[in-house]
Amino acid sequence: MIQNRPSRLLARLRRPEGVASILKINLADPRVIEIAGLCGADAVWLCNEHVPNDWGVLENEIRAARIHDMDAIVRVERGSYSDYIRPIEAGATGIMVPHVASVAEARQIVEWVRFHPLGKRAMDGGNIDGLFCLLPVEDYMRHTNTERIIILQIESPEALENVEAIAAVPGFDGLLFGPGDFSHRIGKAGRLDVPEVTAARKRVAAAARAHGKFAMTAGLIAPVPELVAEGYRLFGIGADVVAISAYVTQRMGVLRDALPASHALGGKAEKLKG
Repeated sequence: MIQNRPSRLLARLRRPEGVASILKINLADPRVIEIAGLCGADAVWLCNEHVPNDWGVLENEIRAARIHDMDAIVRVERGSYSDYIRPIEAGATGIMVPHVASVAEARQIVEWVRFHPLGKRAMDGGNIDGLFCLLPVEDYMRHTNTERIIILQIESPEALENVEAIAAVPGFDGLLFGPGDFSHRIGKAGRLDVPEVTAARKRVAAAARAHGKFAMTAGLIAPVPELVAEGYRLFGIGADVVAISAYVTQRMGVLRDALPASHALGGKAEKLKG
């Protein structure tokens, strides 16, 4: 019998003490996703908020994740109903919605993305999420409501004030604490270890845990045992562009150290540091 693919993340996170990994992808080459899959990542985080992706690129990246049994989570741009369901209809396992700050927003997102009885999403089924109309309607609706993921980002003081009420909204799966934007909003941009950011991080995880949601980190922003103790379950392990930058910088360092001064190498990164 034809069936839709279950979520790898949810399978892990529904286990007692289960944890999972996700790699952020900025580049447009599906082969990057394939590398992540071969290295054992559970999911990739694709971005439509800060990355100039088009839908052809995203669809191929989502397909590459599916080939390696990885979940693809698309961070959507703030927009309409169509902006939120289009990634799912393209085969993404779920969406991440940035800058959620109120209960009303959380309820609206659930209403747009979930089918009855959780929401009011319009039916189609003619895309890969409905297996091109090969999936029975009842299975299509059930799968969307139980195996597609909705993650809400908490990344401002206003959102933090409402986080417990947001976490109590039924129909979504997880909260992501955004330390970068939160630190920026309190006037301490990039200082992720200041007491205010640490306290916010802990509060988001506690709210998620109290209401049966998982908590996600945007990166390894604290020692892993500390994050686990706080209740974080889904770990951002970094980004493709950061990995490449670090590797090239390290390789250039090896080369510079091996050459005499008369063969000195330059480069944009070196000039930027200067």
